[in-house]
Amino acid sequence: MSERIHAPSERTRVRRVPQRAAYDRPTIDAILDEALVCHVGFEGHGQPFVIPTTHVRIEDELYVHGSAASRMLEHGASGARLCITVTLVDGIVFARSAFHHSLNYRSVLILGEARAVSEPAEKLTVLAALVDRLSRGRSAEVRAPTEQELKATLVLALPLAEASAKVRTGGPIDDAADLSWPVWAGVVPLELRPLPALVAEPRALGREPPIVALRREPG
Repeated sequence: MSERIHAPSERTRVRRVPQRAAYDRPTIDAILDEALVCHVGFEGHGQPFVIPTTHVRIEDELYVHGSAASRMLEHGASGARLCITVTLVDGIVFARSAFHHSLNYRSVLILGEARAVSEPAEKLTVLAALVDRLSRGRSAEVRAPTEQELKATLVLALPLAEASAKVRTGGPIDDAADLSWPVWAGVVPLELRPLPALVAEPRALGREPPIVALRREPG
């Protein structure tokens, strides 16, 4: 795991407010592991697309999956360039001027070419990790994918060799002339948390709802 302090490439160097950049893998991995949704950007037939999907990180690669007929995944499997981003919003920053309102956030940008996961054992490992990423041990409790379901599913792996993070924390950055302006200023923190579970029918007697994991242990 790299402890790099510089951008891995000129394309991933943060130019706007560069002091908010982070290029070390622990920061990047933590954001990827906490986020539930990533956005995959690609260009097809001269038209840019950005598609949201779920993901999971295993060591030095980020995995996404979906239908084998997916245009996004077919494009990625062809070796075309991809851009994947994730964003976590941690708070709303209220300033004393409209101009300086902002968000506290953690984000990651990944560029590169993906590979299609064709080896069945690796594909099963990734699909299990996608389920366990939401609730630890869940993949061992549910029915495993059938051979037909595996054939209908395409998994892509994107290396994390070209990735950067950008993080904003703290309160508003007001101009000195605005500090006496008579309006509330500060941060309203935000968090993602599970609500009470809605049980599907028919019920499984004696079974408790899964514990949703919104944080992941490093690994």
